[in-house]
Amino acid sequence: MFRLAHLSDPHLGPIARPRLRDLANKRITGYMNWRRGRDRTHDMSLLDRLIEDMRAQEPNHIACTGDLINIGLHGEFTLARAFLEKLGPPDRVSFVPGNHDAYVRTSMGDIERFLGPWMTSENGRFEGFPYVRLIGPMALIGTSSAVPTGPFMASGTLGREQRARLANVLAFLGQQPLARVVLIHHPPHRTGAKTGRGLTDASAFEEIIDKAGAELILHGHNHVTSIARIPGPKGLVPVVGVPSCSAVRGTLTHRAGYHVFDIDLTERGVTLSGRTRGLTADGSIGDLGALPL
Repeated sequence: MFRLAHLSDPHLGPIARPRLRDLANKRITGYMNWRRGRDRTHDMSLLDRLIEDMRAQEPNHIACTGDLINIGLHGEFTLARAFLEKLGPPDRVSFVPGNHDAYVRTSMGDIERFLGPWMTSENGRFEGFPYVRLIGPMALIGTSSAVPTGPFMASGTLGREQRARLANVLAFLGQQPLARVVLIHHPPHRTGAKTGRGLTDASAFEEIIDKAGAELILHGHNHVTSIARIPGPKGLVPVVGVPSCSAVRGTLTHRAGYHVFDIDLTERGVTLSGRTRGLTADGSIGDLGALPL
């Protein structure tokens, strides 16, 4: 049995006070939102407690689906790298970026520079997306929906070239005895997010899964536990969203949490089970129930 832990959207803080010239773009709205309440929504001490609990579950691998950053300041990437190092070495942790990681155009180079080791393929080099990691019974396929957008927008895009590579990778891996697990930040189905927040090419992504298939798709972005299913060639494929791993506010399904999946290969194929762990009503970190996969 192979155990995969999935967390997302820590929105690491605190943010150092930016220089005035750093706010001469989309960052000004993001910084205002941070100061008006997001800084109190994301609790770093709670995040530490959650990671400690996750380690106690003894996962074989950890997947993180983005939004380590808040407004794309260069200094935030140092904090983001330290967070991934705390989660574990690159051979035990896989990362894909989110829209906040790609907040402005200059962030794109920082993603590769600071976070590249956790986005490498089997050869140990970052060569773009999708990347593929073969780990136990699993083929982990990391995609990037992270693109800079205008103010008040939080959408994502895979793009034609990445979609073509993804289709080929999934088709090839589908011929192997492997559980294909796709990582993406944005919910990749058409009904996954509100207008201006979703994946712009979700319909094309669904077509890829319909033809090539996958066993499990994991995403963040919405800060809530969610389960959807989209058609694949052998049946419906579960699409599982995870809460922010640092959110101290909101309803029970929106508070800080992470997911744990047990994956196995049997003579009848891939078996999957999952559970949610996170912040309970009494403020402790505990089990929040099974995921109906």
